[in-house]
Amino acid sequence: MKAKHQRLILALVALVALIGAGLLAASALKDEAAYFYAPADVKEKGVEPGKAIRLGGMVVKGSLKHAADGVTIHFDVTDGKATVPATFSGIAPDLFREGSGVVAEGAFDGKDTFVATNLLAKHDERYMPRELEGMQYDEKTHEMKGGQ
Repeated sequence: MKAKHQRLILALVALVALIGAGLLAASALKDEAAYFYAPADVKEKGVEPGKAIRLGGMVVKGSLKHAADGVTIHFDVTDGKATVPATFSGIAPDLFREGSGVVAEGAFDGKDTFVATNLLAKHDERYMPRELEGMQYDEKTHEMKGGQ
């Protein structure tokens, strides 16, 4: 009877420890999570200034403007339903351009402008680095063939 009682107590302690670890992890992740929003979501639901989010959509053609400081860019992000003004200071990825997809990490300022701290440019499946143009991947041999 005593061994059975000890196992029950041990199982309860283990369960409490697991629940505690889960709550602790959830609490830590809550502060680090950046939720994804499309421009229409922002316009419809609103986002509190300073809240870390990811804003995704297409960079509007004709909206990309470089500031005089040489590192700040202003652009608009759209999902076809709504458009959000954004700004970024830093080195933009090579694939970041008007008419292409982007996911920007950052937060809104108090003036409805999204201030990005990081830009993730997206490309389609047809993307091929210049160095590999004209080459093809052979799935059987796992080698690149063709090219210059």
